[in-house]
Amino acid sequence: MPTAATPTPEQVRRRSLQSGTIGAIVEWYEYTIYGVAAALVFGPLFFPNFAPGVGQIVSLATFGVGFLARPIGAFVAGHLGDRIGRKSTLILTFSIMTVATAAIGFVPTYQQIGVAAPLLLCVLRLAQGFAVGGEWGGAAIVAVENAPQGRRGYFGSWPQIGVSAGLLLGTASVSFASWISGDAFEEWGWRLPFLFSVVLAGIGFFIRLRATESPAFLAEKAKMDAELERRKAPAAILFRDHRKPLLIAIFGRFAEAGNYYLFTTFILSYVTTTLGAPKSYGLAASMIGAAVNIVMIPIFGAMSDRIGRVRTFLIGGALIVATTWPSFALIHTGHLWAIVIGVVLFLALGHAMVYAPLPALYCEMFPTSVRYSGISIGYQMASILLASFTPALASAMVLWADGSLWMVTGFVIVTTLIAMAAIAFAPDRRDRELSEIGAPHEQAEDAPALSSR
Repeated sequence: MPTAATPTPEQVRRRSLQSGTIGAIVEWYEYTIYGVAAALVFGPLFFPNFAPGVGQIVSLATFGVGFLARPIGAFVAGHLGDRIGRKSTLILTFSIMTVATAAIGFVPTYQQIGVAAPLLLCVLRLAQGFAVGGEWGGAAIVAVENAPQGRRGYFGSWPQIGVSAGLLLGTASVSFASWISGDAFEEWGWRLPFLFSVVLAGIGFFIRLRATESPAFLAEKAKMDAELERRKAPAAILFRDHRKPLLIAIFGRFAEAGNYYLFTTFILSYVTTTLGAPKSYGLAASMIGAAVNIVMIPIFGAMSDRIGRVRTFLIGGALIVATTWPSFALIHTGHLWAIVIGVVLFLALGHAMVYAPLPALYCEMFPTSVRYSGISIGYQMASILLASFTPALASAMVLWADGSLWMVTGFVIVTTLIAMAAIAFAPDRRDRELSEIGAPHEQAEDAPALSSR
């Protein structure tokens, strides 16, 4: 019988959900403010020797540098998470992210220390990327593994709001810093959001320290301690026995891995640099779009519990294909509310619908012994393939197309179709216990989700 020192199953679920969600929000806030700053001020501050357009591309390219470290973080955190525990690993990634983000707020500019400034910036961005590489998998797992039967899609969708909630907080923080610093924003105001991350991190640490390991992991760890085979590195077992779900996890993210940053980070640059509109237009669109995205993700997560993860994803992919050109056409007008509607159209429908079911879908593809490694490596490999330099690539596409967005539109549609094709091969396991997902041959026995029910 539970005592005051022993949390009840309901308390364990609640704390796990809070740990995954709040921690993800804080980490993505810290990760996002770099992207916003890169789009708005890092060009002239850290790369002043480049022409304005080229400097902007280089600045956005440093945003992509963080993605280079994400697969490394995924491998390391996946190994620790599958061997030591989800909770300890999440606290480690959280600590690295907080230190790196706060340090960015103190980095001198190029004018002050020369070429050392952009080098320091890139090193700290790599540290951010390493931390985020292990964050998503852990946050998703603690939510899904502790979810009640039949609600894994809903519970797993909550950490997914971390990206948009972080975007909302990040853009709001930058907007507030811009307002209070005025003309001094490029001088010192941009540093405030990075320093404020320390306050948010304190909240995140408190919540994560109260979380507990899931029963599924504790049971699996007991088995691992008794089986010599399981002492092999989780990544080695993953690549040997679970290649098919790993490939599905990698290519399944093509619908949102880079496209999300087109409608958030890239748009901030496009609105100000190409359209000549005030930076407040892009910030307003990002904040409103993120707010609506936060509301819609749990709704679509719950939908995936009812109609299946794959069906939910494919409907969302079809919406992305259908709405990409109208969204960009609205943004291209340069009018405030048209830009807002264009961003909201993408984030509230297509993106939210493909992003919400991923934690539950990915967790259901891998056994407990390699789950952290499987979903982290799959997720972050897609990040480096697509999301890393997508904003910079999109800026180059706009230059090649003389300001038009037709090349960017084609990019979104093609990558989304690739993701839809990959996810169509994913099995439907929403009614199975996570502990039943184990033997490699079970991967082959499961029929694709579209053929069931």
